[in-house]
Amino acid sequence: MEDRSDLYDVHTTNAPPPWEDLQHQCLEDQDNVECLRRKIKYYFMNPCEKYHARGRKPWKLILQIIKIAIITIQLVSFGLSNQMVVTFKEENLMAFKHLFLKDYADGGMDSYAVYRQVDVYDHIDYIIKQYGHLPNITVGNHAYEKKGDFYTPLSVCQDFYRNGTIYPGNDTFEIDAHVETECFEVYPMYNPSLQETLPHFELHFKRMLSVKVTFVLKAINLQTVRHRELPDCYDFTVIITFNNQVHSGRIKVDLENDVDINECRDWKVAGASARNIYLTVLFDCLIIITCITSLALCTRSVINGIQLQFAYTLYSQNRCGQKVPWSDRLEFVNGWYILIIASDTLTIVGSILKLEIQSKVLTNYDLCSIFLGIGTMFVWTGVIRYMGYFRKYNILILTLRAAFPNVIRFICCAGIIYLSYCFCGWVVLGPYHEKFRTLNTVSECLFSLINGDDMYPTFKNMKQKSSLVWVFSRVYLYSFVSLFIYMILSLFITIITDTYDTIKQQQLSGIPTSELQKFMSVCQDLPNSGMYRLEENSCFLNCCVTRCRKHQETHQERLTSEA
Repeated sequence: MEDRSDLYDVHTTNAPPPWEDLQHQCLEDQDNVECLRRKIKYYFMNPCEKYHARGRKPWKLILQIIKIAIITIQLVSFGLSNQMVVTFKEENLMAFKHLFLKDYADGGMDSYAVYRQVDVYDHIDYIIKQYGHLPNITVGNHAYEKKGDFYTPLSVCQDFYRNGTIYPGNDTFEIDAHVETECFEVYPMYNPSLQETLPHFELHFKRMLSVKVTFVLKAINLQTVRHRELPDCYDFTVIITFNNQVHSGRIKVDLENDVDINECRDWKVAGASARNIYLTVLFDCLIIITCITSLALCTRSVINGIQLQFAYTLYSQNRCGQKVPWSDRLEFVNGWYILIIASDTLTIVGSILKLEIQSKVLTNYDLCSIFLGIGTMFVWTGVIRYMGYFRKYNILILTLRAAFPNVIRFICCAGIIYLSYCFCGWVVLGPYHEKFRTLNTVSECLFSLINGDDMYPTFKNMKQKSSLVWVFSRVYLYSFVSLFIYMILSLFITIITDTYDTIKQQQLSGIPTSELQKFMSVCQDLPNSGMYRLEENSCFLNCCVTRCRKHQETHQERLTSEA
């Protein structure tokens, strides 16, 4: 008994009571929760508040401002170059129409057609003669395509049904639906006529579907020299089509060209320095480096937000026994960072394509302009994020974000009604109204009606060849305008207005509306209080060190009192 008493006394002297360990554990858990609150609150601070909280410079904000400036300069520079390319293509197309289409007038392609057999032969003969005299008549730097020592010939191809006998007077016909193609070639520099070159050429008008005259011309865009850029060499594949697929007695004539941009094989530019080209390349490289840096910083911020989301979700499930709703989880995923990441990716790809275009490795201006244009649009859209830190602008951004799900659901429902009107208008009104000939034009016409544009011409241009269809068109148009303008648009505005009023009342009341906001509202530490100057990853370690110090102090006090 005496030995057991000594052991009991030693045990009670050297070990703290169980309730004291439980108290330390509770204090440690409470400090860990406070650390989590500070981390989350610091994550949702704006750059100025983060600077006061930890003294860190707002590098992402500074980088975004610099990036907006240099990307805009890059876009303007590339836009001017792309405009010169498009202008060169369009003006060459107009020149080809005047050179190879007989009696062509500007703006007359919609009505340009032939109606007599002799006119078809005359137009083909005119094209061949103009092609042969091209070096002597053109005012541009056009030339024939040359492969080796021979020029590429002009080809005349006729598509027609294999066999057929058609007698409209007797209402009888016999036709083979298989299509055959017959082609002839005419080489330049001989200046021949159609009869001299192709004496046995004959058009089967009753069976003919189309006649295509195809040739290739080359040109050099010299206007880029004035802007210190290397000129590009162009291959124009000109296609002149005589379309007789309708067999209505009217053969439509159309001219189109396919453009292929190539690097000039041998060039020399005198009186110009390559310094500007090198500066442009260095500027594009600077943009790529800036976007990569911005991409890395925003990606790190997104990863930090996801880690905080996991920590908060674990706390809610283990400590509170609650499941975190998706609305609170998505708060940690900053959509502005996602937008900036997408913008940086598009800008990097567009800048690489621009470098390849400047080095004449690629010539796809359209693809490069799409990447740079969308990237710049996203960059400027990201400016709204920083405007949201101001109270008056923030309510507008919150309204758009809160109303977005309801707007999407509303558009899905309204879109079904819109598509039903599109299909109905295309089938019924298409043969009688030029704006309803295709589904694309129907959609454009109805969208214009919703916005109140082009309303009177849409009613007026309806052909009155069928009284039944004319009456239906009035019921169709009036019902569409009444339904979408007076009902659907009003409901759409009501959704935005109700969301705006709700957000405004929440801001005026100042009451947290979500569990995440309630969790952060417990932390009353101001940004300049100094509580946030702990290292982000050492908060838990600091809490443990503080608890160990308190435990040592408590144990020392107990030993002192026993002594």
